[in-house]
Amino acid sequence: MVQLSLSLSLVLTSVLIASPALAAGDAEVGAKEFNKCKSCHVITADDGTVIVKGGKVGPNLYGVIGRTAGTAADFTYGESMVAAGAKGLIWDEAQLASYIQDPSAFLKTYLGDDGAKGKMMFKLAKKTEDVAAYLASVAAPAP
Repeated sequence: MVQLSLSLSLVLTSVLIASPALAAGDAEVGAKEFNKCKSCHVITADDGTVIVKGGKVGPNLYGVIGRTAGTAADFTYGESMVAAGAKGLIWDEAQLASYIQDPSAFLKTYLGDDGAKGKMMFKLAKKTEDVAAYLASVAAPAP
């Protein structure tokens, strides 16, 4: 009975450890999907290296994962995005994937405010986890 319990425990631990990997996006697929985003967004490293040449309608997405929402330098955010950052929203892959599916709906839910709206009008219906994984892959490694 003890051995069965130990075996079951090992199996459950293996499943729990593997589960996040199954939910993670594919950065390589995300790189291709990001082509839909670059008409508005650029990815430029802190040292000025352009990783993806794009538009400047939206903020630079270099280092977005781990960044407080609404705080990228040289970009004027909407009121709701600034409020989300002030409330403590720090982008991770899951939140970013949810946001890009429907930016205004995300902000309404996060802020608990039916009047909240995002400036980003584009909605990406599929492969949002992949785009988030790609954006995580192009950021500077954590110190």
